[in-house]
Amino acid sequence: MKQLRFGLFENAQANDSGTATWRHPENERDHFDNLDYWKNIARICEEARLDFVFLADAWGWSEVNGERPEICTVESLDLPRLDPAIVAAAMVSATTELGFVITGSTLIEQPYSFARRMSSLDQLSNGRLGWNVVTTGTAETAAAAFGIPMVAHDDRYDMADDFMEVVYKLWEGSWEPDALERDKAGRFADPAKVHRISHEGPYFSSEGYGNTSYSPQGTPVLFQAGSSDRGRQFGGRHGECIFLGGSSAAKMAGQVKAIRDEAVASGRKADSVKLMAAFSCVVAPTREEAQAKYESVLAAQDPAVAVASYAMFTGLDLSAYAPETPMAELRTELSQTQISRFADLTVGDVLKDWHAHGVRSTPVVGSPEDVADAICALAETADLDGFLLTPVIQPGSTLDFVELVLPILRERGVAASEYGGSTLRERLFGTDTPVLGANHPAAGHRVQPADALNG
Repeated sequence: MKQLRFGLFENAQANDSGTATWRHPENERDHFDNLDYWKNIARICEEARLDFVFLADAWGWSEVNGERPEICTVESLDLPRLDPAIVAAAMVSATTELGFVITGSTLIEQPYSFARRMSSLDQLSNGRLGWNVVTTGTAETAAAAFGIPMVAHDDRYDMADDFMEVVYKLWEGSWEPDALERDKAGRFADPAKVHRISHEGPYFSSEGYGNTSYSPQGTPVLFQAGSSDRGRQFGGRHGECIFLGGSSAAKMAGQVKAIRDEAVASGRKADSVKLMAAFSCVVAPTREEAQAKYESVLAAQDPAVAVASYAMFTGLDLSAYAPETPMAELRTELSQTQISRFADLTVGDVLKDWHAHGVRSTPVVGSPEDVADAICALAETADLDGFLLTPVIQPGSTLDFVELVLPILRERGVAASEYGGSTLRERLFGTDTPVLGANHPAAGHRVQPADALNG
């Protein structure tokens, strides 16, 4: 069995994944706005040799029928939150090897300023940065907050394709990797290796020079999640690490194959895309202790949160439908992933499921051996390359995993004991170069020596 990669899902707010567990006595995430909280998470992850911390984000909030329910404020469901780029910058300074993946939206960001922010973080972290590319982020309320028009689901992916072209040109085509000389007796940079970029697309335009020089990875490692047909097409073309949500092993195996096929259709190799599944667990020395721990987490939540939470992700008010309504009958222009994953269930089933774990996958509840067995079985059945650990409470869930489960996975040879490679891309792909491979569309924007005539 191949060696798996592991990242930790985090969110710079009191709750995450559409649940409200902040009241649990062992949950410390209500201190998300304290730097010491994030330093502790970074320390735990780096000492455990996890590959990266994944910082999710959203720019809007829950609304049901145009109003934000009071329970959202009472339980801190969606607000307040911090900017993940700022959190990552703080954690970078407290670590030396741990990677960081930041969520950024192609709907509400401007590509020129976004490219600078990401290059800056890749520079300061010595190549430890990844970008979780999203086309939304609670889109309707976010669009209203930014004063921009709402864009339909598939059109947002067209917009994202245009966004990617701009940032690829800035990251790969403006500054050559060896443009900086820093010679105090000569010149700081070679003019022949600094190039003007030009882009005039259907959604974005940019003319000029990249605001930062070539960073250690050039383009940050590209993460993406999207299970719609258009989402898979986008991921197959651009994504390096694709995340899959909770579903059966058989369904996940079909998604893995579909995404790899999309990569091949885009002129890439099937193995140039790493598939990673969301994975949640409640683990204790015995199954009985694990079950008791899980029940204490469920008891800490108010079931009324589920309606508002689901609406935040999808724009749908499930309380307006009869419980027996099939989910397959519902439609949305927001996250279609959160409908398709429940295609075989009813509205009543989803509300019950969402109260238990929100967008998070159904947790494996059991002993350390139970959890390790589940990880290995899912990885083999679905042809996965790794997992995104989604904790139930923090930092307890992460500590339980690294102390109880990770040693078993290492004994089985499926988890690394040390970091390999100096950059996040080298580590995740086992390559000897930190930059994107030649078969990725971003590589087509690199300036070849023969082209460096009009710098």
